[in-house]
Amino acid sequence: MASSSDFDRAKNKDDAAGNPVLITDAAQSFYDEQHARVRKYTILMAIRIPALVLAALAYSEWANPWISLAIIGVSVPLPWIAVLVANDRPPRKADEPRRYDHKAPTAPAIESKQHPTIEG
Repeated sequence: MASSSDFDRAKNKDDAAGNPVLITDAAQSFYDEQHARVRKYTILMAIRIPALVLAALAYSEWANPWISLAIIGVSVPLPWIAVLVANDRPPRKADEPRRYDHKAPTAPAIESKQHPTIEG
């Protein structure tokens, strides 16, 4: 039988910093997950504008179009990458159950016996 001190220890499960210990394996809330995705997308897209400005400044400073084209070339796939990163969900856990349960059909898909045909 558990003593009262065991219950007190169970109630006060804090780490050394005083933060509560996670006692559930529930997934991150949809709002928090969406907020993190929007933040990643915004950061990646915010890099694109300064890259285009940097390309213009590099061309005006060195008059070398290859440097500017290289900077622009790096910034071209950024929207695509930002969308892929923002639409990505967190990886599944190994212990997460699979939703699809394949069961073999009980009857064959094609009937084996002959049926009478009516010709007319």
